[in-house]
Amino acid sequence: MSKVLIIGGGAAGMMAAVSAAQNGNNVELFEKNEKLGKKLFITGKGRCNITNAAELEDFFPAVTSNPKFLYSAFYTFTNEQVISFFEELGVKTKVERGGRVFPVSDHSSDVIQALKKEMARLNVKINLNTEVKELVLNEDDTGRTVKGLVLSSGRKVCGDAVIVATGGVSYPSTGSTGDGYRFAGKCGHKVTELSPSLVPMEVKEWYAGELMGLSLRNIEIRITDGKKKLYQEFGEMLFTHYGVTGPVILSASSIVGKKLKDRELTLHIDLKPALTEEQLDKRVLRDFEENHNRQFKNAVDSLFPSKLRPVMIELSGIPDEKKVHEITKEERLRFVRLIKDFTMTLTGLRGYNEAIITKGGVSVKEIDPGTMESKLVHDLYFAGEVLDLDAVTGGYNLQIAWSTGYLAGINAAVREQSKIS
Repeated sequence: MSKVLIIGGGAAGMMAAVSAAQNGNNVELFEKNEKLGKKLFITGKGRCNITNAAELEDFFPAVTSNPKFLYSAFYTFTNEQVISFFEELGVKTKVERGGRVFPVSDHSSDVIQALKKEMARLNVKINLNTEVKELVLNEDDTGRTVKGLVLSSGRKVCGDAVIVATGGVSYPSTGSTGDGYRFAGKCGHKVTELSPSLVPMEVKEWYAGELMGLSLRNIEIRITDGKKKLYQEFGEMLFTHYGVTGPVILSASSIVGKKLKDRELTLHIDLKPALTEEQLDKRVLRDFEENHNRQFKNAVDSLFPSKLRPVMIELSGIPDEKKVHEITKEERLRFVRLIKDFTMTLTGLRGYNEAIITKGGVSVKEIDPGTMESKLVHDLYFAGEVLDLDAVTGGYNLQIAWSTGYLAGINAAVREQSKIS
């Protein structure tokens, strides 16, 4: 029996512990927080978007960094296997809009409890409030190898394999403070440029604050850099005091975030994507005819939520007290175009405190995609967000954690068992 040491008690770390222990290994997990799954607890607004029910080949376009690296991981532990895994542990699941898979209970705590119970059944030793300070490296005939780790107390723990699953630097209050990047760097690994991702974005227009708290559903957004379209998606979004957030905005941040570091981009919101401009004009014309003696500000109630109405009236350039029958065709068409192309200027991303994930991480060029083992240091494995892997919203990032954690766990175990035999 070999000893597998795991640093990090998040999604990837707990899955790695389960898969390594299922192969009959002695597994010990180290978590610096007072409890396991602290970040997992808040994912999906506390509901835990476990994975996505899409066909597996549809996962790769959703991965924004190094999708090809994940072929072995995704096909070794698929989304269907993840769902079955949790169902067998008593976590019943449901599929919602966009293929998002959640626990029927809507409680992320059920997912964490299921993993904790399974680790207990498999005799995984869990060390809470235990921070790992460094890895112990040795040289042997085959090159550098990892032989254990040093805790903050100074105690050394020896093992046959180490799996680093420490997460990134997003939501640092959950313990994601970049420890894994430091471990990787000291082992000679390259850590790519880091940035917050799946994060709200800031805008500079005055009306952002006026719209704070307003949620828009069934809208379509485009983000452009001059005339070049960078992103387009249908869904829902939310206005905040500093700018915009919500599913389509968060996913967009993973695509356009790098460009926002250098320059401003334009957010185009189509408030009525189900209608062409011509169809919308007919709708507006009909509303105007029904309210032809009313003031403009009182004739557009059915077009917008109440919070958005004064902003759209202001931006239309039509005096709010102008009688509807006095509005010219040119003014009406300009108003229609505004509804189809309500624009805001994106000025930057919010910080790591609000980011769901970290873009960047340990370079996957130095990791074996079939095992998650380091190509530079034997018996050292990486899994989850610490790697340079990320995806849009919808359960894809947790699937990355489950799949890479599972793959690291079974390979750390298999490698060590083959050595012993």
